[in-house]
Amino acid sequence: MSNVPRRVAITGMGAISPLGVGAEALWQGLREGRSGIGPLRHPDADRLRVKIAAQVPASFDPAANIDERTLPLLDRTSEFALHAAREAIAQSGLDFGHDELGQRTAVIVGTGVGGETTQDEQSRRLYAEDAQRAHPLTIVRLMTNASASQISIAWGLRGPTFAVASACASANHAIIQAAQMIRYGLADVAITGGTEACITYGALRAWEAMRVLADDTCRPFSANRRGLVLGEGAGIFVLESMEHAQARGAVILAELAGSGMTADATDIVMPSADGAAAAMKQALADAGLNAEDVDYINAHGTGTQANDATETRAIRLAFGAHADRLAVSSTKSMHGHALGASGALELVAVIGALRDSAVPPTANLDQADPACDLDYVPNVARQVSVRAALSNSFAFGGLNAVLALKRAP
Repeated sequence: MSNVPRRVAITGMGAISPLGVGAEALWQGLREGRSGIGPLRHPDADRLRVKIAAQVPASFDPAANIDERTLPLLDRTSEFALHAAREAIAQSGLDFGHDELGQRTAVIVGTGVGGETTQDEQSRRLYAEDAQRAHPLTIVRLMTNASASQISIAWGLRGPTFAVASACASANHAIIQAAQMIRYGLADVAITGGTEACITYGALRAWEAMRVLADDTCRPFSANRRGLVLGEGAGIFVLESMEHAQARGAVILAELAGSGMTADATDIVMPSADGAAAAMKQALADAGLNAEDVDYINAHGTGTQANDATETRAIRLAFGAHADRLAVSSTKSMHGHALGASGALELVAVIGALRDSAVPPTANLDQADPACDLDYVPNVARQVSVRAALSNSFAFGGLNAVLALKRAP
């Protein structure tokens, strides 16, 4: 294990999202300000009050690139993860046919809920249909670590492999853990990100009961915001030590330069500006960045009254006067809130901003709110040079995880 932290490069990314199949489809949709939010597709939609969601296109076919022997073992959340991992690994150009590389590759995947589709289906069988037994593959489908384990098996990766579950911060926490393993020599490569498939009858009923779901669309930072819109999908990334990536001539998408993690330790659902600000300050310090070096923040930006105003205060606490010069946007306005996968979908947006010098907009922002007084890039993307950026994830439970990224060297 090295005592000198190694730099971390991102060399591959893959995604499945409400904006389409593939990371490029997600990024282009966000850059164009297109919405993946639409009418809820669900057999029990007529029994639910919520009528909208941000769902993966109905045309998505998991059988297109997953072995038919593996498919029966998978919950929808693992189908998403495997699809995104295949795209990310292909882009990275890594060949895991060499056993030594597989031994030095970690797999860490975040998910807030896990195999919710399986859980919901089997609960219906047992309680509504009075079935006498559950499906024999129930456990291997619904266990939280299933996605990470399936990726490990598919590519023969024998490094540290596990799941991270911290509600809406799961993806960022997983990515941070993966980066730390690379920085300190526990792995040379890591496959990491987040996945979620939580648009089930039981989950939707539970979210309805919290009264935080919007009934029209997601309007982060707008005075007329009415709540969040549930989403689904996955984002998976290939991280490598910078030395490893450069030695093999890899195309580096961005540098994952630092991170910050804190807990509010105050309330299970009400966010704390102090806790969020502390995580952003940690990320800046860890990345060796001054506040003035950052050009863009991909905000947590859920569209709820409490979150958006609190995050605005937190950004001001962390950045001081520079907060007024930052471009800040919430891409949840387009891809919805995919819970444990949100940070992974948003990392695709941050990498796109760094590579293409284009900040994606906050869609549906049409009424100024005095409590949300930053530059939220309303409705239309902006061409601006982005040298460094933060990506915020703040979860129920008061858990904060922030990524700091720099433009590829």
